[in-house]
Amino acid sequence: MRQKRAKAYRKLMELYSMSFGFRQPYQVLVDAEFCKTSIEAKTELSKQISSVLQGDVKPMITQCCIHELYLQGKGQQPAVDLAKQFERRKCNHREPIPGDDCLASVVGEANKHRYVVATQSQPLRARLRAIVAVPIVHVNRSVMILEPPSDVTLAAKEKREEHALHATKSEKTALPTPTEPIKKKKGAKGPNPLSVKKKKVEPPSSNVTGQKRRRDEETEEVAAPKKKRRRKAKTTENVEE
Repeated sequence: MRQKRAKAYRKLMELYSMSFGFRQPYQVLVDAEFCKTSIEAKTELSKQISSVLQGDVKPMITQCCIHELYLQGKGQQPAVDLAKQFERRKCNHREPIPGDDCLASVVGEANKHRYVVATQSQPLRARLRAIVAVPIVHVNRSVMILEPPSDVTLAAKEKREEHALHATKSEKTALPTPTEPIKKKKGAKGPNPLSVKKKKVEPPSSNVTGQKRRRDEETEEVAAPKKKRRRKAKTTENVEE
């Protein structure tokens, strides 16, 4: 299988897994014509389906589909032998009915068991496209193909995604009821301390400093005692004259 196709199939199965709960191993309902086509193309049916679905698979077949192969004679014995290797899915039909009707009844209206259907019947594929989330596999020119999801499936996917975004009724009731906020009493507010400017302390001016210095000097002069003058003694020479 080409890498581009394998990547596209992986995304498709992720869609079915995430949106509709499909899990591995995928349960694959196989019809009589699909078994015949696999024998004619000489392909390993289980291995090919596993490659297409990008995961482990569990092929299954109903008794009504095996009965269809028996009715086609011994020429279809290889297809009968292949069908017997698959797990038998009980369809609860007492009398065999056509394979298309049998598989449609097993899938039901909602595909609650999450079946993948491998069929060559175009009428059955058209019926299954009207049911939400039914992956369909068919063979085209010996190449096994996984069909893109139907419009019904895509619409259901978008609806589920939108529903997931909103709370359910039970979730809404579980949420706590909102309480009214307590109102604070309004009063006079003081100024914001950050907005109030601090008073600047002005440095003393030079004039005030000079005046203070002169006052200190005058005080020192008054406090200091005056020195007494000493008289000079008269010499004898001046007396005699």
